[in-house]
Amino acid sequence: MSKYTKQDIIELVEEEDVEFIRLQFTDIYGTLKNMAVTTSQLEKILNNQCKFDGAAIEGFTSNDKSDLYLHPVLDTFEIFPWRPQQGKVARFLCDVYHKDGTPFEGDSRFVLKKITQQAEEMGYSFDIGSECEFYLFQAEEDGSPSTKTEEKGGFFDIGPIDRGENVRREIVLTLEDMGFEVEASYHEAGASQHQIDFRYDSALNAADNIMTFRMVVRIIAKRHGLHATFMPKPLNDSKGSGMNVVLSILKDGKNIFETSDEAGELCEEAKWFIAGILKHNSAITAIANPIINSYKRLVPNYNVPAYNGWSVHNRNASIRVPNDFDENSKVELRSPDSSANPYLVFALYLAAGLEGVRTKAQMPESLPDDTIKKEEDNRTIKRLPKTLIDSIEALEQDTFIQSVLGKQIAEKFIEAKKREWSDYCSQVSAWEVEQYLYRI
Repeated sequence: MSKYTKQDIIELVEEEDVEFIRLQFTDIYGTLKNMAVTTSQLEKILNNQCKFDGAAIEGFTSNDKSDLYLHPVLDTFEIFPWRPQQGKVARFLCDVYHKDGTPFEGDSRFVLKKITQQAEEMGYSFDIGSECEFYLFQAEEDGSPSTKTEEKGGFFDIGPIDRGENVRREIVLTLEDMGFEVEASYHEAGASQHQIDFRYDSALNAADNIMTFRMVVRIIAKRHGLHATFMPKPLNDSKGSGMNVVLSILKDGKNIFETSDEAGELCEEAKWFIAGILKHNSAITAIANPIINSYKRLVPNYNVPAYNGWSVHNRNASIRVPNDFDENSKVELRSPDSSANPYLVFALYLAAGLEGVRTKAQMPESLPDDTIKKEEDNRTIKRLPKTLIDSIEALEQDTFIQSVLGKQIAEKFIEAKKREWSDYCSQVSAWEVEQYLYRI
């Protein structure tokens, strides 16, 4: 049931003295975009008449089909707590449509909606949570970002070692003001690295929450003179930042991870679902780890999910499966990072898992505990793609994953990432200069 009607929005805008409304949407790369309008245009907003030039958004449309329309999702209406109390600023998250009222095929939110509808037709629904890690670095005097920090904190440290706890506190309170139910916040393993966990939700709401979460973290950090980054590997010698996806699969309202004929065993549907993801995981990696820096994090060492396999205890596996099954059991997909578009990541995992259910895909053996040592001697142990171009090539070969993305997104994404890789390969790094300049 919807939380708001159009009339509710009109009354809220008037009662709360809202002057500006930001119409937010997500591009194919997972970047939040927006168009700001005054509340004098509220009727136009609510009637889906706000138009923008899609050709101006990389990866969206060509000039011959540039007119796109923003349809606000009424239940995402929020007033920004950090803006003035008079002349307030609010926002809607929006779906993107063509002029004729058909969904824009390059809208990643639409891609996820299609998959969740397909799941419902099969009798499935999902509860999804995410664990987004981020760093808080000092900003330079001119406000530009840096990787500097004077903090020395580690896992679950407290102040004064944890110098970011006040920032984290304000982030949590802001999120709660915006309707989030925050379950926990704490210092992560890296110096100046943090994590905030919020309550599980439906797939679409969970992706919406991630987009809002990233925005809030960056804005509150900046108010404290800091720069928040979700970059997967910002420092050579510190822990990388991931976006673990934690999900449960419900069939007729019952979690399939707790249903099995034998105690301590996954049911067949759960095995098929996991097997489906593993089958397509290399191609999914192109979307779940979409930048060159992503692969600096996915290098095998302690607790890094660099392998395309599953395990109960081995955190080098990209999928972790619970070993005690109850109504709250969930599977953890550990390889994605927060440079990814959450709508597409969720859509691909769910689509691949559902295909595994349809085809009754066979779940492979779990990874051994000493995966890194055994990799060279065991050909059944497979790494995730080692570089961005490896994952893009896997995506090009996986017609099923391309079909889930749709032609518009698949072609534009592959084209852009090949260009990014080519640009990267032509750059001379500081490491190369340091290693070679003096002796060659």
